[in-house]
Amino acid sequence: MQESQTRKIAILGAPVDSGASLRGCQMGPDAMRIAGMGEALQELGHEVRDFGNAEPAPLAREVPERGRARNIAMTAAWTESLMDHATQIANAGWTPIFVGGDHSLAIGTVAGIARHAAMQGRELFVLWLDAHADFNTLESSESGHTHGMPVAMFCGIDGAEVYGAPLADPVNPRNVTMMGIRSVDEAEHDLVLDNNIDIHDMRAVDEIGFAGLTRAFIDRVRAANGLLHVSLDVDFLDPDVAPGVGTTVPGGATVREAHLIMELLHDSGLVTSVDLAEINPYLDDRGKTARLMRDLTASLFGRRVMGRPPRRR
Repeated sequence: MQESQTRKIAILGAPVDSGASLRGCQMGPDAMRIAGMGEALQELGHEVRDFGNAEPAPLAREVPERGRARNIAMTAAWTESLMDHATQIANAGWTPIFVGGDHSLAIGTVAGIARHAAMQGRELFVLWLDAHADFNTLESSESGHTHGMPVAMFCGIDGAEVYGAPLADPVNPRNVTMMGIRSVDEAEHDLVLDNNIDIHDMRAVDEIGFAGLTRAFIDRVRAANGLLHVSLDVDFLDPDVAPGVGTTVPGGATVREAHLIMELLHDSGLVTSVDLAEINPYLDDRGKTARLMRDLTASLFGRRVMGRPPRRR
């Protein structure tokens, strides 16, 4: 066991595939289980419980189709389910890891953790590690895929209401920090700037470094006594090291850079919930991406370089 505070960690599968056109992400939770994520966390001394997979909730009201959005009713059903699961798991004292599934899952997971934070009278901060800003609205989106809208939706931006009405506890856009961004739609670009999102593209990363950006974010969360949610999309990583994703963009984070971010977050002791999104085993190379995401999760919860098992030659 590493020298770190042990936690009660809950794994919840979120096999969401309604937010994207390319199938395969619904297999992500099983891929992470097969890769041994639970066992890796247990080896660090944590109590780990796998809550199985969530299912979309039956909706009590009709969700009208709006704008270019595809499958908005199914996205709303997943949002309702994951929001309730997230709040209940966090309220019970567990640190939830939501394993997806396309990134529209974050509408529900973040909204649920934001509700949990509001119950404690605290603010929620979100670290968005992604190649994309995912800040489109129902009207601005060119594709209509809701996996390109979750941040706008959980921030309660006008025109990005998954139910046709805002979420009860929206995240303050100023509390969202994005890193690793390298693909932003034109209309989305203006929305991000207008809403004061703290966004850092790969040029900023090259100039400042992931360490400096991560430490600055951690300092903001600590100063506000906030809760910290990490939302990690596979495409944050360079596709050469993580091919198992449907939205590859060259020039992403390296393995070492990603581990550094996870280790700094662990050192802060502030992380309260996590998304692992867009894992698509259908596109992967013999489990390469799932294993890397497993190892990054282990780093986030205390594994150090000296504590990593040797690789077989």
